[in-house]
Amino acid sequence: MIHGLSRSRRWDYSHHVVPPMTSSAAFRLDSVRRGAQGFAEFAHDTSDPHDPIYIYDRLEEPTRGMLEDNLAYAEGGETALCFASGMAAISAAVCTLVKCGEQIVAHDVLYGCTYSLFSTGLPRFGIDTRFVDLTDNDALRAAITAQARIVYFETPVNPELTLIDIAAVRSVVDDENARRNPDDRIHIIVDNTFATPHCQRPIEFGADIVCHSLTKGIGGFGADVGGAVIAPRDLYNRLLIFRKDFGGVLSPKAAWATLVYGLPSLGARMSNYQKTALHVARFLESHHRVEKVLYPGLTSFPQHDLAKHQMKDAKGRFCPGSMIYFVIGEDRNVESPAAKSPAERFVDHVAENAYAISLAVSLGQVKTLIECPFFMTHAALPEAEKRRRGVLPGASRLGCGLEDWEDIVADLQRSAGPDATQQGGSALLRNRPPLILLRI
Repeated sequence: MIHGLSRSRRWDYSHHVVPPMTSSAAFRLDSVRRGAQGFAEFAHDTSDPHDPIYIYDRLEEPTRGMLEDNLAYAEGGETALCFASGMAAISAAVCTLVKCGEQIVAHDVLYGCTYSLFSTGLPRFGIDTRFVDLTDNDALRAAITAQARIVYFETPVNPELTLIDIAAVRSVVDDENARRNPDDRIHIIVDNTFATPHCQRPIEFGADIVCHSLTKGIGGFGADVGGAVIAPRDLYNRLLIFRKDFGGVLSPKAAWATLVYGLPSLGARMSNYQKTALHVARFLESHHRVEKVLYPGLTSFPQHDLAKHQMKDAKGRFCPGSMIYFVIGEDRNVESPAAKSPAERFVDHVAENAYAISLAVSLGQVKTLIECPFFMTHAALPEAEKRRRGVLPGASRLGCGLEDWEDIVADLQRSAGPDATQQGGSALLRNRPPLILLRI
């Protein structure tokens, strides 16, 4: 991921140590006929292996194309396309494969915006979604109808880190596809945002398509929004036309930042993230106020064996990722239902007083971020369904960054201490490292 594909037919930059970036929305053409040839060849296979004819950014351009080549390489896929956001990528992958009257089978816990798309947006176009526990193969078999065209899930699941056995889902889908015409086959789509290709490559286990929010671990710095779809070559043209017509294309500047800073640093960042995450998870597991800690790197994680099998880097080393999900014990003495729960008070205290942790709804960044999924990222899910699947009001999602793990633990210790959730935030500001001002 540092060197990637050092050569590209999209652009001759063999003497550049750092790939160049385009900053032009349109490209000069030598003739009308060359322009016509470019439009004719767009999204069509051609036997002539000449360099691409670039016309307009929204169609194709070289900087984004180089990132796409490297993302496909990192995930072990045949091709990739980048989009303006992770949700644009998910929408493209799904809408390329289903039409009115057809169906999606999805895991019953998803990122809130994905759930909203599946439960509110797509039904307006006659596309139904059946939500089912995809850790249960029998439930998956029962959910598949003649109209099903996609099995969709995240692994680890956002936010409570349940793992879906990709190979097991592949086996069920293969059994069903053996009875179908090729045009009606079911595709498996995996959102690999939490793990990133450093920790897990779903295509190796049988996924057809992988989606990413580039904003998260791959981008790494929280400065650019983007998404990607890694897919078989036979879907490339359909995805390209969808992106052209719906317009959700990643800008060259955002693509360049991910290509030059995000993807090359992913291995180094993720290796350090997960070292920190293991220290933090062990601390949380030992704290008397924490009822439950879910982190794939802990031996207490319910699916630890599956994690060791499925979550590995390219050299086969266990990579449990940077995300932790933990539940603060409820206060039985809270008198009013409207009162803040201990978990909410805890996170509010972190937001006001912590030195190394920020309350923010993202992950995979160089900064450690915390949020309450029940109230925030997963607000779109029905309350009863959230509680049934372990997305609880007392739970927090923590994405570990590059800070020293001892600083993160110190912040958590102060905010989870016996008095922290009862007293005002300003009382603990004095525990933060001093701010030193130099007059020059």
